[in-house]
Amino acid sequence: MATSTGPDPAADESSDRPAKRPRLDSNGEVSRGHRHIAAVILARGGSKGIPLKNIKMLAGVPLIGWVVRAAVDSKVFDSVWVSTDHDDIESVAKKCGARVHRRSAAVSKDTSTSLETLQEFSKLNPDVDVICNIQATSPCLHPHHLKEAVEMITKHGYQSVFSVVRRHHFRWQEVKNGVTSTTALNLNPAQRPRRQDWDGELCENGSFYFATKELIGQGILQGGKTAYFEMQPEYSVDIDVDIDWPVAEQRVLRYGYFGKDKPELLRLLLCNVSGCLTDGQVYMSAGAEEMLSVNSRDLTGISMLKKWGMEVILISSSENPVPKPLADKLSQKTGCELVHLTEQKQVEVERLMMKKKLAWEEVAYLGVATADHLPPSRPIYCLLYFHTNHLHVHLHYIHKPSLRSTSSPSTRQLHLQHSLPNISTIPPQHMSKPSQPGLSGFISKPLHLHCPSD
Repeated sequence: MATSTGPDPAADESSDRPAKRPRLDSNGEVSRGHRHIAAVILARGGSKGIPLKNIKMLAGVPLIGWVVRAAVDSKVFDSVWVSTDHDDIESVAKKCGARVHRRSAAVSKDTSTSLETLQEFSKLNPDVDVICNIQATSPCLHPHHLKEAVEMITKHGYQSVFSVVRRHHFRWQEVKNGVTSTTALNLNPAQRPRRQDWDGELCENGSFYFATKELIGQGILQGGKTAYFEMQPEYSVDIDVDIDWPVAEQRVLRYGYFGKDKPELLRLLLCNVSGCLTDGQVYMSAGAEEMLSVNSRDLTGISMLKKWGMEVILISSSENPVPKPLADKLSQKTGCELVHLTEQKQVEVERLMMKKKLAWEEVAYLGVATADHLPPSRPIYCLLYFHTNHLHVHLHYIHKPSLRSTSSPSTRQLHLQHSLPNISTIPPQHMSKPSQPGLSGFISKPLHLHCPSD
């Protein structure tokens, strides 16, 4: 027998049904027309494509955590649920702030449909009038998407609302046995339109489906007075296979919803010249003279940080020697102060912080070699990406003593050391190694810094 459990301050913990929290009208009185609207995120444990995909870490957050956060922060749902048959998913769901519908074995099979699970949920929770099935694989969902969709239900009387995205794809008939030619399905080849002259087609993106309990009871998600809610393409992320994961991470970093809390602010970046601004390559001239290479993207990134108000100090040290003329030239080129550190790095860094009246939460230390590491008492590192208009930082818990820097033609990745009071409470077995090569730790908590566009 399925049960529905989960934390809800407004309900008796022993009750399996969501508490009815009356909505107040503009006069502060209970609205008689209020209906209980519940968000239900389906997260079965037996994912065939990616094992326990629903709680795999995506950009520092369990996959279901992204949609749970959007649903909770939208404040349009009377209850937010995760429907699962797995103990670990249940544990993560509760930590993310959702209640749990522990589905029965009958609707947990490989052949079970989403509608069957929603029907079971509806029978167990008859007080719920409207159910929003939110797909866990849509991590770029934002609260405002859900708010606008709910208004279509509550203000305009729609019985079902689902999300779509506009696509500009020409479709053709599949060629099967016995067929020698294909035919266009949505195109006249003789009058092939330009993209800007064609409105495209509306396709379901799977982010969410609203339906009344009456429709769900009839076995349909889309019926009655039906409407679609169009989402922009950048918010449409669908994770089907493992190869999509790194792509989804990049999309989430730029377009995901990171919560209502104000992002933490870094005010000072301490950047080691050797190994950070130099790219590890040594060139030899005909006269056996050594020459070092500098990546111009790093200098561009530093200029962006300074433009956005972050102070950057370049560091040279005896452990990672770099020719003084080069260090001086980079200091002059970037307009950054150059400081020489000795073996007592932590003491000198903290002295510098005290001078500038900064706390560890406001400072990032950038180094790539073992000698650059501060003592183990601060085992938190950041992975920083430079983009055109955004700066994204990820915190990683590092288990090994060394860390290698990585770079790509389009993005320079810098490893920063950053103090954080609490590491994520997600059990280690649910943490996944980051997709970027060279890292030896696990994503623990995201830190998102949104920098203004030009």
